[in-house]
Amino acid sequence: MPNNPQPLPSRRVFASLLTAGAGMAALAACTPENATPSPVAANAASEAPSASASPSAINPSAAATEPTPVEPPSVEPTPSAMPTSTAPSQAVAPQHSLTDPTSPWVVVNKHRPLAPQDFVPADLVQPGVRLAVSGEAALLNSTTAAAAEKMFGAAAAEGIIMTLASGYRSYTTQVATYGGYVASTGQAAADRASARPGHSEHQTGWSFDIGDGAGACSFQPCFAEQPAAVWAKANAHKFGFVVRYPWMFHDTTGYFYESWHLRYIGVEAASDMATRGIATLEEYFGLEAAPDYL
Repeated sequence: MPNNPQPLPSRRVFASLLTAGAGMAALAACTPENATPSPVAANAASEAPSASASPSAINPSAAATEPTPVEPPSVEPTPSAMPTSTAPSQAVAPQHSLTDPTSPWVVVNKHRPLAPQDFVPADLVQPGVRLAVSGEAALLNSTTAAAAEKMFGAAAAEGIIMTLASGYRSYTTQVATYGGYVASTGQAAADRASARPGHSEHQTGWSFDIGDGAGACSFQPCFAEQPAAVWAKANAHKFGFVVRYPWMFHDTTGYFYESWHLRYIGVEAASDMATRGIATLEEYFGLEAAPDYL
């Protein structure tokens, strides 16, 4: 992984999204190095190691004795404060840390920076999948890499070709990326275009962006209609992944829809979210929404 700041990566094309009849510029949580710039796009660069969510990660029998709060807590919940209901609006008692970047359940957003902010995964590896990038961007932590290999293989067996379009991104890279935006556009605009250093999910090694084998619509809204994105949305939970920034939940996650950005949380947790219809990690763990930086 490089120790020196890399050149400012280009910003991906991200067309305007329409919500409630009004146009909104689409923020993006990922800014890969080879994306095409767009003056009308509002992109955000979002974004380790070996801990994996075990089959005992969610313990309904233990949770059944816990009280149900009236409102979800605004800070990281503890098991004794977690509700018992299985309704989508309720949280699950965490069996992994929500703050340790080596935990598969770490939640990184605009309110929750990594600690330490210059965290580096100890077990970065290059997965045995089709790559659309090289260097540090081709790396994932070992747990995520193994799960990605299984998912890409299962997709290929069904005729769906995925590529790894952007993986790990170091703190040093994010410093250079964000600093370049601040220098050219000012901090307010930079905060809409790039994650602040230490706030990028890519830095954990638990997340990555996918591309479609045909190469169409990479990092654009139309990617949601490509075979790789359609397959991942329906099947990624079977391998422990969720679409981290789902459609119309930008007021919760801080980022507009990214059909390409997958995050590993473990098979049981990802499947539980899918079964219960819960879209975001913030809601799943009873955390406050993080639409903007504090």
